[in-house]
Order: sequence, then C-alpha cells, then structure tokens
Amino acid sequence: MPANSRFAVAVHVLTLMGCSEGEPIKSDDMACSVNTNPVVIRRILCTLSKANLVASQTGACGGSRLARTPAKITLLDVYRAVEAGEAFALHRQPPDPRCRVGANIAPVLESVLGRVETAIEQALAKITLEEIVQTVRRHSRAARR
Repeated sequence: MPANSRFAVAVHVLTLMGCSEGEPIKSDDMACSVNTNPVVIRRILCTLSKANLVASQTGACGGSRLARTPAKITLLDVYRAVEAGEAFALHRQPPDPRCRVGANIAPVLESVLGRVETAIEQALAKITLEEIVQTVRRHSRAARR
C-alpha cells in the first residue's frame, strides 16, 4: 500500500515560498522542484489556501506566497490542512466476527491509533516552517562547500 505524500509535498512548496523572500512562486516552478505535475501542486495550493496558509494572485506576476510568516506556521497547521481524517485507517473490510481476534481487534487498534495520532500532532505542533526553511538553507550552504 503506497503512502500518501500530500504532507511532504505541502511542506516542500511552503518551504519554497519561505525561501523566496515574499516573491510569489508559480505552480509550474513548484512542480519542477517537487518533480510532479502542476495539477498536483495546484490542488495542494487550493487546500493550503483554504487553511489560510498561502495566498495566490493571478496575472503575469502571479503565483503563490505564504499568508503568514514561516515562524507562524507549524507543521501541525500543514498536516491538518492536507491530511483529511486520521493518519491511519483500520481494515478496509470488517474482520471475521467469529474469530476472537477479528471480533475484538477494532476497538484495540482504535485506542492505539488514537494515541499515535496524538503523539504525531504533539510533535508537529513543535516544529515551525521557519525551522524547516533554516534547515534547508543550512543544508544548501553545506552542499555548496
């Protein structure tokens, strides 16, 4: 089962904007950086816009930019904007209710997954986009040496 990459792509494009010093970035340029189709980027930008994380403008000088400073955006903000629902899902098909494990696994897993979701959100709430931007800049400077 493939993992969902919306969160990673959203952080990527927000980091591009955070590094752009307020200049709008076109979705085609973001798509090149992410190595994906511009339509994928536009869908994510729409979601990020609804969450008030980005602002977009049309026209020759159009593009998208951050709606807030990178220090005011947490990865939890991004996660909540692009990840609909919970981080994990239970079985696609209901387990066999005649099996003692199948009959009882759902409530057990719901409890475990609830704790995992809480831990993820607590960790993401402590990381700002500013930290990501600064770390990317440090890595970029180190790579040039």
